[in-house]
Order: sequence, then C-alpha cells, then structure tokens
Amino acid sequence: MELRPITGKALEDWYVRELSEAFPPNERKPLPDIRDLMAAGRYEVWGLFDGDDLLGYATLWMEPADKSCILLDYLGVTAARRNGGLGRKIVRMLAEQMEGKALLLIEAECPVEGDDPAENAIRQRRLAFYERCGFVPAYDMATCGMRFTTFLPCLPEDLTSVMALHKAIYGPARTDVKVPLGPDEVPPGPPAWMKEGE
Repeated sequence: MELRPITGKALEDWYVRELSEAFPPNERKPLPDIRDLMAAGRYEVWGLFDGDDLLGYATLWMEPADKSCILLDYLGVTAARRNGGLGRKIVRMLAEQMEGKALLLIEAECPVEGDDPAENAIRQRRLAFYERCGFVPAYDMATCGMRFTTFLPCLPEDLTSVMALHKAIYGPARTDVKVPLGPDEVPPGPPAWMKEGE
C-alpha cells in the first residue's frame, strides 16, 4: 500500500464517487474550489492505493506563505473497506511524513445538544478515533455552521500561533470560520457554497 497524489481525471472520479458519498453538502467544498486551491499550491489530494485500487483518501490544506501547519481537510475510506483500520493507517502515514516538518491539524465535529442521538454517536466515535490515533484535543473552532474540536499530535507551548495559522488556512473570506470558538459561543452560519445551494 502506498500514498500517492490523486490528480487529473482521477480527481473528478474521486470527488463524485467518494467525497460526495461520504460528506454532506454543507461540509463538501465544490470541486472547482478544490481545483483552484490545488492550482495555487494550497491543497493536495492523496489516495491510499493497493496497486491501482483506491482504498482511502486524505486531503491536505495549507496556507501558502507558511506551510508549518497543515489541515487534514477530509479523510475517508472507500465504502467496501471501512472499519478495517485503513483510516488509522492513513492518519499515521501522514503524521510520519510530516514529523519534524509541519504540524498536522485535524478537525472533528462535536456532538450537538438535542440533535439526533445516532448522529451524535457518530460524532463521538470520530472524536475517539483521533484520540486513538494518538492526537490530542487542543481547542474548539467553527466552520460550516458547526463546532469542531481541533486535534494536534501534541500540545505546543504556544497555541496562539497555531490558532492564527489555522485561521489563515481558511483565509479572511470564510466568514463561517472562527478559531478558536469559546465554550459559550455559537458557530457562525454556513459557508457561502451552502447558502448558494439553498
């Protein structure tokens, strides 16, 4: 198994078959936005392959001027191969690649009080998954109209600079993003692409 970039026609196939199946519209960047970020050197889509077979994927998002913090934007395993440890393998491979070069940031959606219990159970499992991968919850943030916990491989002495770089990855145009988000703060509204689709 190896991690390698997904580009060209394979990128569109991945978006339609994998990302669109696994993530709801409010959490899914439009493909043209992903392509624009890739063209600017700010986004990478990686696949975990066994020969030509795609087993899973991860996308990485970075701020162009400072690539010392890189956000794991999407992580997924193909439907037929879920629950077999491949997600954990991808996270470990990425963390190993970045060790000593960049800090890997991970966001996981928090449970929502009063929401569907089944959905909250999934959210809780995701939070526990990243802890089992060896990541530490550091602070909460908001994006896509929801609260997320940010995980880091370890807690640095200066979280303020990490949070500033985290916010810079999204850029000033993303008014739905708040880093950090205080315990009593409500996440801002949904991203622009969701408002356009309503």
